[in-house]
Amino acid sequence: MTDKTNVNDKTDAKVPLVELNNLEMNFYKSKGMFRKPQELNALHNINLKIHNGEIVVVVGESGSGKTTLANVIAGLLTPVSGTYKFKGKEIHSMTKEEANVYRSSIQVVQQDSYAALNPMRTMIKSLGDPMLLKKYATKDNLLEKVNEVLEAVDLTPTEHFINKYPHQMSGGQRQRALIARALSMNPELILADEPVSMIDVSLRVSILNLLARLNEERNIAILYITHDLATARYVGKNGRIAVMYLGEIVETGDLQEVLSNPQHPYLRALLTAVPIPNPHLSRKRKELQLNASSELPDISNMPSGCRFHTRCMYCKDICKVKHPEPVKHGSSIVTCHLVDELPKFELFTEDVAGA
Repeated sequence: MTDKTNVNDKTDAKVPLVELNNLEMNFYKSKGMFRKPQELNALHNINLKIHNGEIVVVVGESGSGKTTLANVIAGLLTPVSGTYKFKGKEIHSMTKEEANVYRSSIQVVQQDSYAALNPMRTMIKSLGDPMLLKKYATKDNLLEKVNEVLEAVDLTPTEHFINKYPHQMSGGQRQRALIARALSMNPELILADEPVSMIDVSLRVSILNLLARLNEERNIAILYITHDLATARYVGKNGRIAVMYLGEIVETGDLQEVLSNPQHPYLRALLTAVPIPNPHLSRKRKELQLNASSELPDISNMPSGCRFHTRCMYCKDICKVKHPEPVKHGSSIVTCHLVDELPKFELFTEDVAGA
């Protein structure tokens, strides 16, 4: 495929591919014709870096802001404050040419492959037309280029798929087609938003392995969004993790270290909620570490102080009135007032080494 011109060819290798600093994103909810719209804070104080070839996993419940974060990174939403740099350059100060490169360099793989693919267009149209538009292919070599991206995602033999419509393909095949469409733009970063949640369990590992292979062989950075800690651990085993709650990143660090020694009470609660197939171990697992009567707060009625305090079993008075600042604790960066006071995390009620 045709090489793209970098936004900054002289960018130091240590400069992040994507860098978000103190980023805020608001939505506005109408309250009637003559009333001022309500401001809803969807992302708060987001600080995140993604380097070339890196895998970053974003986990959290539905409504935590994961997809909103991905849409901001993709340029689909404009934050109200903070800075967003791509290869060291603020996206709002880019030239038209630089902005075009930026938009091609970051591609999204959506959750719902059927909705994301035009039902009236075959694969050669869905994949080929953008390549012609961006001049990554010509009319003479278009068939060859489309075959290349289909082979890259294991949709082979390619002649069986190139003229198919989305409804003629299985869920797993459509998901591969979405990845192929992303690859056709020569991306440097793929935003994979719950890419396996709507396909059969038996096919999920193959899609996750495909993403891992593209990361390793093509040095494509991956931002993997999920609510499933099992797939998060599988995809990001050599990467970093960012845990989100109500629009904030509450803990971040090396994935293996963070999951083996979670610091934030919310992540601890998530880990105690993960199903364990071994019934002997499951009976010895500690109870879910959340206030039993509390539910995820509505973004339109955001809690004061720490956003997690209404559900936190360790909550103190300071948590209700003062918002915590991110602090370095061990190998993690944690947003919690009580991080130095929390007991050691133990998933089981007793030693299960011999289980």
